[in-house]
Amino acid sequence: MSNQNIYDNQIFFDGYKKLRSNPSAANDIVEKPALFSLSPNLQNKSILDIGCGYGENCVEFIKMGASSVTGLDISVKMLEVAENENTSPNIKYINKSMTDLNEIAEKYDVIFSSLAVHYIEDFDKLIKDVYNLLNQGGYFIFSQEHPLTTALLTQNYWTCNEENERIHYNLTTYALEGERKVTWIVDGVIKYHRTMSSIINSLSNAGFIINKMLEPIPSKEIMNQYPSYKRYIHKPDFLLIKAKK
Repeated sequence: MSNQNIYDNQIFFDGYKKLRSNPSAANDIVEKPALFSLSPNLQNKSILDIGCGYGENCVEFIKMGASSVTGLDISVKMLEVAENENTSPNIKYINKSMTDLNEIAEKYDVIFSSLAVHYIEDFDKLIKDVYNLLNQGGYFIFSQEHPLTTALLTQNYWTCNEENERIHYNLTTYALEGERKVTWIVDGVIKYHRTMSSIINSLSNAGFIINKMLEPIPSKEIMNQYPSYKRYIHKPDFLLIKAKK
């Protein structure tokens, strides 16, 4: 099973930090608002954040009323930022891979994951582990790169016109699931492609009930402010799912 830890690569880490500091970063403009829109009432709830990164979401969960938050991440560098910048008496961070969730003894009311599950090879195991960590009636809420994005075996994503405007997305190899090696900040970043039906079936087979799915796109105002976001008209970047145990 994949245990990739690309975020502890110093070149990648520095590049990612620069990317996230951009005020027009898609994480902040598109993905995070969608993720939080799916959240149930967190008052007095126990939360696990899988792939917590800098811990920004962990702090937000406390502000939303959570009684305790555990942030889990494989990256030591990411957790160093979390410990230095996003702490609270009710937040604890643990350095652990998503592949080892079965080693956790605690139970949680809500489990979140932001843009992490597409790094995992054995999605079925991950979903079963998450299911087992939830209290009955609990929720698993996660975002991932959209399957239309992960599908391509090459990074020839767009066809453009003579004015270099994107006119359509070059969707290929959607039905061919498995490993994808991409260049994102550095070469050789490994992600895993799964079709939409495979994702839903894994959740269903584990016992989850799908409550809601989102494929968020920016508002017209955002598209006008940042013209590159007009690409969302052709293809969303993110898929988000809220599932209940």
